[in-house]
Amino acid sequence: MAPTIRLRAATTLASMRITVFRRLMADEFGATRAEMLAKDHVLSGLGGRTVEEALEAGVSAKEIWKQVCTEFEVPAERR
Repeated sequence: MAPTIRLRAATTLASMRITVFRRLMADEFGATRAEMLAKDHVLSGLGGRTVEEALEAGVSAKEIWKQVCTEFEVPAERR
């Protein structure tokens, strides 16, 4: 019997890859600050969670990015 190979579903812009999200964060805030924000900053739009807590809870990276952009007033052209 052949082994079963599990593939993750292809991700589109409708659901952003976490690696893309992390790159956007680093591009916007710098690598160090992005990391600190993800761990420490509580976002009301994420139910009072940090980015890391929201990711662990299964919130989509795209939704988290939208909330980060709103909270930090990221210009539309960089969203």
